[in-house]
Amino acid sequence: MVIEASVTGIFRTVLIILGALVLLRFLGQLMIAKRNMEEERRLNERTRKNENDRNEKLRNFGKVNVIHPSSSKTPKNDIEDADFEEIR
Repeated sequence: MVIEASVTGIFRTVLIILGALVLLRFLGQLMIAKRNMEEERRLNERTRKNENDRNEKLRNFGKVNVIHPSSSKTPKNDIEDADFEEIR
């Protein structure tokens, strides 16, 4: 069997290859853009969380929390008694 190459067949093959390359490049750019948007969303979420933590700490700065030994939230082994000495 003899296969002959025609000008239109070669032209069509070249166009198909170029179209596939353009499509792959477009899909690659689309995937990169999606990855960047996802990374930016994670960064914004982390920044927002850090800002909320900072505001919470600033709001509670200088406040004292008293934990009672009978509290069910804390284990009894973690609470230590503090000894105080009177200073003259």
